[in-house]
Amino acid sequence: MSVAVVNLDMAMPFTAARARNEGFRCLHQLQPDLIYVQFVDGDCEIADDWMVNAAAFLDAHKDVAVVCGRLRERHPERSIYNMLCDIEWDTALGNTKACGGNAMMRADAFDKAGGFLPGLIAGEEPELCVRLRASGWRIWRLSEAMALHDAAMTRFSQWWRRMQRSGYAYAQGAQLHGAPPERHGVSESRRAWFWALVIPAAIAVAVIGLGMPALVLLLIYPLQVIRLALRGTHSVRENWLYALFLVLGKFPEMLGQATFMFHRFMGSQSRLIEYK
Repeated sequence: MSVAVVNLDMAMPFTAARARNEGFRCLHQLQPDLIYVQFVDGDCEIADDWMVNAAAFLDAHKDVAVVCGRLRERHPERSIYNMLCDIEWDTALGNTKACGGNAMMRADAFDKAGGFLPGLIAGEEPELCVRLRASGWRIWRLSEAMALHDAAMTRFSQWWRRMQRSGYAYAQGAQLHGAPPERHGVSESRRAWFWALVIPAAIAVAVIGLGMPALVLLLIYPLQVIRLALRGTHSVRENWLYALFLVLGKFPEMLGQATFMFHRFMGSQSRLIEYK
């Protein structure tokens, strides 16, 4: 089996979106009659039967442009952060709004949509799905195993940077498609600002005006953790940890939002926010 390798011009800013586009163009040149293309992240391994299952589903559903399946973390037991990823991958099945980095797509739909936006440093797949759905296509998630992901996160700092990247992607998505009816990334962006800036600022003002007793307002954070944990569908331990990090994650997400706003104001582009 031969493998075609594409050498990117590193004089241009590197993004995964740009690399994926170049890979697709190379594949299309090698296979002009290409019908489907499977995208896979570099830290993932495709399940044995996935390609056959995905292609069969697309054969049977002509209005679906993108199909994805169950993504699981390879070693969720090795760290809390890997476990959080495994829970994050457990999303709703059926008709959905977006896919992640692992998905099979119709080559013609991908090509006509113009591929991924090369300037996005994260969130390029959901953004593409917005444009595909606007063109009348559907995105579908199957229950079949699709791939194993290896987050390899063992440190809090890695998780923090990953959440910063998510915040940046939400802000960039809202800037591109935040207008009705899509409102892409808007609710996620607002939640980050609300929990990580608005509430702390309001508490600070209350402390200045009412004194130290106003610090009781900080209880809103553990109360939110409790609310989210009680709504969880996994084990008790997983529900509580996931709820805790959902609330805590709003702070690095807000920083990612602020980074995007700064770069937009300065007319510059952020480098990749890597956590590995």
